[in-house]
Amino acid sequence: MGLLDELTSKAQSLFGSSEGKSPELLSGIMDMISNTQSGGLNGLVQTFKDNGLGDIVSSWVGTGENQPVNADQINNALGSETIQNLAEKAGVSSTEMSSMLAEQLPGLIDKLTPNGAIPEGGLLDQGLQFIKDKLA
Repeated sequence: MGLLDELTSKAQSLFGSSEGKSPELLSGIMDMISNTQSGGLNGLVQTFKDNGLGDIVSSWVGTGENQPVNADQINNALGSETIQNLAEKAGVSSTEMSSMLAEQLPGLIDKLTPNGAIPEGGLLDQGLQFIKDKLA
């Protein structure tokens, strides 16, 4: 299985319709990761670092084992407004959204950084667009 197929599978496991989760949620997460105004994946990683989760997020980017994160840490790092917006798009509660992200975001970021570093250039954006198109 190729990297993009693996990422698509991971995204489907988090946001797939078989679990009753909204495809709009995946679009929101992918937009957050690829948003150049907020720094994209680099910005998201920096947000976690700025909120005291540097060691945790570095484990997701690195090649070792991913450290766990809990729903409260996700909520504190991303902010209640971001969590609420994603929850509304998905039709779930903010608490459920934080839990879903805590469970799946480490693996998703890990898959987006297969060599232990955030990809430079447009390759990541192209890959995210591929996944969004494939899941639409």
